[in-house]
Amino acid sequence: MFFSSLEQTLAQITNQPGWEKYQQYRQLLECWQQIVSKKIAQQTRPLYINRQVLWVATSSSVWAQELTLQRHTLLKQLNTHLAFSLKDIRFSSSQWQQTGDRNLLGQNSQDRHSLHPSYININAAQIDNDRLPLVNAPQAVVQRWLTVLQERSSNLSVCPQCHSPTPEGELKRWFLCCHCAAKNWSDKY
Repeated sequence: MFFSSLEQTLAQITNQPGWEKYQQYRQLLECWQQIVSKKIAQQTRPLYINRQVLWVATSSSVWAQELTLQRHTLLKQLNTHLAFSLKDIRFSSSQWQQTGDRNLLGQNSQDRHSLHPSYININAAQIDNDRLPLVNAPQAVVQRWLTVLQERSSNLSVCPQCHSPTPEGELKRWFLCCHCAAKNWSDKY
């Protein structure tokens, strides 16, 4: 049996008809690393090519603005190195988080929701479902829901202003719950 290397197999597959866009994108990625500085390469990620326009994700809106001002120079440099031509480059920070740090399964390696100050880990609050009766009556369903909420909030800190259970992240960030902080801001401004 004849075995070929992975590189040879990929080359055979990508050289087949219908893979032109993939080949262009792959060539662009190699070219991008050569043309831009290492600092810019760390703050940008080419996303895709659509109608001869290259879309690039940036780590911040400041980088998007800076690179937009440099786009004509970058476009000229890219077009001299590429086998195809680009008409324009668009920079945006909106898709940076969606494309950043992914593991092999295509999922974010760090759960972005857990970074939010209002995040509550509901799995940490162990609720004994066997102890709670299954009910069908509307009032009993509401009572069961209130019981679950009380058990989940039993280990939370308390807002110093309204004395309601508050996630630790909100207290660290605003020293109040998000509702009291918003009310204070609206009263102030």
